[in-house]
Amino acid sequence: MTYAPTPAPTRTRPWHGIMVATTLPLREDLSVDHDAYAEHVAWLIANGCDGVVPNGSLGEYQTLTDAERAQVVRTAVEAAGDGARVMPGVAAYGSAEARRWAEQAAEAGAGSVLLLPPNAFRADAAAVRAHYAEVAAAGLPVVAYNNPIDTKVDLTPPLLARLHGDGSIVAVKEFSGDVRRAYEIAELAPGLDLLIGADDVLLELALAGAVGWIAGYPNALPNACATLYRAAVAGDLDTALPLYKSLHSLLRWDSKIEFVQAIKLSMDLAGRPGGATRPPRFPLTGETEAAVRAATEKALAEGLN
Repeated sequence: MTYAPTPAPTRTRPWHGIMVATTLPLREDLSVDHDAYAEHVAWLIANGCDGVVPNGSLGEYQTLTDAERAQVVRTAVEAAGDGARVMPGVAAYGSAEARRWAEQAAEAGAGSVLLLPPNAFRADAAAVRAHYAEVAAAGLPVVAYNNPIDTKVDLTPPLLARLHGDGSIVAVKEFSGDVRRAYEIAELAPGLDLLIGADDVLLELALAGAVGWIAGYPNALPNACATLYRAAVAGDLDTALPLYKSLHSLLRWDSKIEFVQAIKLSMDLAGRPGGATRPPRFPLTGETEAAVRAATEKALAEGLN
């Protein structure tokens, strides 16, 4: 079955809906192909997605020069046609640098930013609160990104409630994998928006009240993913559950260390600009490549485009 783009509901906040954590097309010499990136951003929005998140981990921001990183944001804003559809990642080792990236995002016309906690050391609660307050002072709404697997700093529900109470964050991208947290976050910080942070817990968090999805696999399969998300948040399990089961062998790659290469390979197979990654990431090989390839080809054969 082929899934047509699903009309997006009216968004009341720039961080709501399907915000795709975009991959970044690279040329053969591994320079950034900004023209291909602009086309990809416009294509995602035309195919049922609400906006994009440039300069996240999926966009390989850690490997970019300052000039490349700034240009990626400008390209995304121009291609999206509406800065409210763009949520740049502004992670950095220091709070001052992260604030500078937030200020650059504001200058480019972005509607919000995505921010990891300090990730150069295991920051305590006081350091985390100071970090988010500093970046929030740039003026754009800040979405916290909880990824304790990679950062070793856990934005627990009580800490998120403090950050929200401080006025430093408006939402959280929840990537811990613990779907039980959705309910505690709602209890402790009822005004804090919950965003799905990992593709393979989409259904569980959507049913728990998420109002957005910072998504990986729509880079390759936007229409099927949009149908899944909108059915899930509407509580339409007759549509969502079979589709979730069909896609889950792909969606779970978003939570694995090879997620960038896996999603780019799926894009290649779907006719999108996936391509190479910058070192130290290497192309997939062997059983890992075969697994991603098989799951993608199965999805495409089923019309899950």
